[in-house]
Amino acid sequence: MIRVKNLTKSFSSESGTKRAVDDVSFDVEPGDILAFLGPNGAGKSTTMKMMTGFLPPTSGEVHYGTLSVTREPLDCQKHIGYVPENAPLYGDMRVEEFLRFCGQVRGLTEEKLQQRLEAVLAQCKLSEVRRERIDNLSKGYRRRVSIAQALIHDPQFLILDEPTDGLDPNQKHDVRGLLRELSQENKSIIISTHILEEVDAICNKVVLVAQGKVIFQGSVAEFHAQGPGRPITEVFRQLTASVKEVAHA
Repeated sequence: MIRVKNLTKSFSSESGTKRAVDDVSFDVEPGDILAFLGPNGAGKSTTMKMMTGFLPPTSGEVHYGTLSVTREPLDCQKHIGYVPENAPLYGDMRVEEFLRFCGQVRGLTEEKLQQRLEAVLAQCKLSEVRRERIDNLSKGYRRRVSIAQALIHDPQFLILDEPTDGLDPNQKHDVRGLLRELSQENKSIIISTHILEEVDAICNKVVLVAQGKVIFQGSVAEFHAQGPGRPITEVFRQLTASVKEVAHA
């Protein structure tokens, strides 16, 4: 299980101190696919960077099972697959070469690496481009390579920032199917997305943040119940606009 407890991040500048993430708490159980939602600037990416150990929190804690990101970051990262927004890739490497490199960095044995390489190439539908240079791939294929590197070590926890960004409808369908399969393996999955159709398509939980604070958390059905009969985009706007109005009152 992923447990985020009172996570807070403040940044200082000449104009003062800004709290980008403000006392955020939520849990992700095995088998969950949690939609981590919010408008631009809400603190989603900052939260995910803290959750993966790439950014230290000002206060608060993140646990993966019994492991703490603050106290045992490297041990936690062994069990995390992470796709950041605009994930960097080595464009001059071929797909297979890059994924093999990622597996070696993760410490996989040659036998295990070969097994996982074939598995993720198939899962992410990359087999036909396995010998292509990454720079020569479309944006959609590059996004799939980003997802494949997050899966190469078969992690228990997945944190994906805009995983279907740049994918066409068929590719989105494939990625959604893959995430459903992974959740059935009792992996704990978090996806941050602006594509709200993803929520109904694959998620069972929602955490919505605005102005760095959690303003809703619960099931997808409970999220829809915030605006009965309204499209999910309207529910999102209703909840986040009310926070904006209070913030500027």
